[in-house]
Amino acid sequence: MRRKQQVEIEGVRITLTNLDKVLYPAGGLTKAGVIHYYHEIAPYMLPHLEGRPLTMKRFPDGVRSQYFYEKQCPDYHPESLETATIKSEDSGKKVDYCLINSLADLIWVANLASIELHTLLCRAEDTDRPTMMVFDLDPGAPADILDSAQAAFWLQDVLDQLDLRSFIKTSGGKGLHLYVPLNTPVTFDDTKGFARGLARLLEKEHSGEITSHMRKDMRTGKVLVDWSQNDSHKTTVCAYSLRAREQPAVSMPVTWDELKSALKRRDAARLWFEADAAVKRVKTSGDIFEPVLSLKQQLPELAAVA
Repeated sequence: MRRKQQVEIEGVRITLTNLDKVLYPAGGLTKAGVIHYYHEIAPYMLPHLEGRPLTMKRFPDGVRSQYFYEKQCPDYHPESLETATIKSEDSGKKVDYCLINSLADLIWVANLASIELHTLLCRAEDTDRPTMMVFDLDPGAPADILDSAQAAFWLQDVLDQLDLRSFIKTSGGKGLHLYVPLNTPVTFDDTKGFARGLARLLEKEHSGEITSHMRKDMRTGKVLVDWSQNDSHKTTVCAYSLRAREQPAVSMPVTWDELKSALKRRDAARLWFEADAAVKRVKTSGDIFEPVLSLKQQLPELAAVA
């Protein structure tokens, strides 16, 4: 059994441990397999991690066992790994977040059994300025990801009317994440208020299918358009991150045409990607989520939503 292995990545020495530990029991994927996935996906994922404070969701004994979220970057991180100090809104204490800026950084956090990687919507150099607006389209049973797809198209229609391009990825679970790149001067108060207005507009127009309320008893059979993610202290799972499901699902960017096809055919399987398929896909198609990082768009006045 391989317990430890020393590797050197970009001049950084990293000790990999417990490589044969099974993290996904249903499919037999080991920690070595998780590390391999992040190594292969790194060229496409790193731009979405770079410079963004990271929250790790760690599963030391696999996805069926206990997990914990870790914001504070461990003291034993490699010297080459950069951190960003941010004051916590909850406790008032300062937190030193990891910044994953290189392949070595990514492999190091993967070795911590950080299966899920969640980032803030801002960059470390300006934590008051989100670079994007995001909506978590979360279906309440018996609604499913195809209902989230329909909600995504309704939301896209409104955004198109406001001359705002949007991009979509699977959550790696039952829902979808819709992103509106901004990359222009804006505040979280701006994006959160704007997102709330859009969610309430959709709820008004599609009251039988959409809710903007967080209460679970109001979400049965509806899609929650979760606008509350647009906050300075909240994170969203990064594009291409693994998710802690029975199988190694990935939060995967998809095209609007792919989403339309899945909805038309009522085929949710078209919106499910596991690790091997995700790597094969990006090596063929590249990073279709890149515009989220580069496209500059101005957020209209909130009155434009009404």
